[in-house]
Amino acid sequence: MTVVASVFPVLMGRQLTLTASGLPSGLRLSVRGLKGHSVRSGLHSPGKSCPPLGAKTARMVTNREQVSTSVRKFVCSPTLAGNVASLLTSGRNFEESRTFLLEFEAGPGILTRKLLNAGAHVIALESNKSFLPNLESLKKEFESQLEVVHCNFIKLDANPYGLLKESELCSETLFKNLGIFEVPWTADIPLKVVGIVPRKQERLYLWRLTYFLYECSSIYNYGRIELNLFVSERMYKVFVAKPPDKRTYQSLSVLWQTACDIHLLHKEPCSSFLTNSKNSCSIPNSENEHLYLVRLTPRKDLFTDFLTTTNSRVFVMMVKQCFAKSTSKLLNKLNLWTFENAKNLLRELEIPENATAGGLYPEAYKSLFELMEQSNRIDQSLFYDVDLLADDSLIF
Repeated sequence: MTVVASVFPVLMGRQLTLTASGLPSGLRLSVRGLKGHSVRSGLHSPGKSCPPLGAKTARMVTNREQVSTSVRKFVCSPTLAGNVASLLTSGRNFEESRTFLLEFEAGPGILTRKLLNAGAHVIALESNKSFLPNLESLKKEFESQLEVVHCNFIKLDANPYGLLKESELCSETLFKNLGIFEVPWTADIPLKVVGIVPRKQERLYLWRLTYFLYECSSIYNYGRIELNLFVSERMYKVFVAKPPDKRTYQSLSVLWQTACDIHLLHKEPCSSFLTNSKNSCSIPNSENEHLYLVRLTPRKDLFTDFLTTTNSRVFVMMVKQCFAKSTSKLLNKLNLWTFENAKNLLRELEIPENATAGGLYPEAYKSLFELMEQSNRIDQSLFYDVDLLADDSLIF
C-alpha cells in the first residue's frame, strides 16, 4: 500500500499539502484564460458577528456569484484565516520540506492567501469558475507557491461508473496530472487537505471517505492522507463519541476512531463564515452553532495481518450491522456470523456475555474482528454480497 510521494520533478521527495484552491506551479490545466462572470452577488454576510471585510475583499466577493444552488460557506475573517493557517503550518521549515496544502472550495481565497503568506506551497481546487480569476491573480503574486485547478474535490470518485461533469475529476487523473505517486502506507503523511465540508453533503461525504480509507482507494491509494476538515458540531461529536453515549455513539464513531488519530484544532461560530445562503448556516439558531476544525490522521498500524484492505469491507459491514440496533446483545449478532459458539470469542477477549453492540469500544471491535479472522470463525459470505455504496445510511 502506498502514499503520495512526489509532484513533478521539482517536488520529488517533498511532502505535499493540498488546498481546495490551487495546484503546484506548472499545472495551469483549464483555468488559464477563464474570465469571471459579471453578475450580481449571490453571497451574503452572515451577520454582525462576522468581522468586517476589507474593501478589496468586499469587492471581490460582491463581483463573484455562487452559480451552484448548493449552500457553501467561506472563511471571511482574516483573523480566522490567519489562525487556521498558523495551525496548519506551524513548526514546519518550508524551505526544506516544501510542504504542500490542498485546499478545496477556496472561493475568494482569503484562507489561501494566509497559507501562502505563511510560506506554504498550495494546490487550490475550486469548482466554481467565477472564483478562478481571483485565484489566478494570487498565482501571479505567488508564482512558485500556488497552482489553481478547476475541480470539485467533494465529488472526487463519487461516481466511478458515470460520465464526469466539467468540474469533476477522478483521483487517478488529478494525481497523475500533478505527478503524484504512491508511497508505503507506513511512510510519513504525504498530503494534507483542508476545507469546509458542505453541511447537506456532510454525512454522505464522510461515509464515502470511510469506504475509501478502509479499502485504500481513491485518495488513500496514495497513502495516509491527512484531512483537516471544518465539520458540524454534531459530526464532531460523532467522531469522538464513546460508550455509553447512546445518542451519538454510532458506526461512524467506531470506524473513524479505529482508523485515525482525531484532534480538535479549532471551533468557530457559524456566524464567522460568509455564505451564499441568506441564513448563516442554513439551520435554525445558526448564531449559536459552531463549525469544528478536526484533524483526521490515519494510523500507521491500522492494517494488520488480520485486518487488511481485502477484508476491511467485512469489518465495516460488521460494525454497521451491529449499530443497526445498538441496544441488541452483541452475542446474538455473533452467533449469526460465526461457525461456533460466540461465547468463546467474547470469553477470549474478556467481553461480558450481556454486552450490547453500542457498549463496545472501537478498539474492542477491531480486536474482535481480528480474532475472528485469525481463527477463520467468521462467515464472510454474509457480507460480500452487500453493495456498500448503495447503503441506506448514504441517503439523506
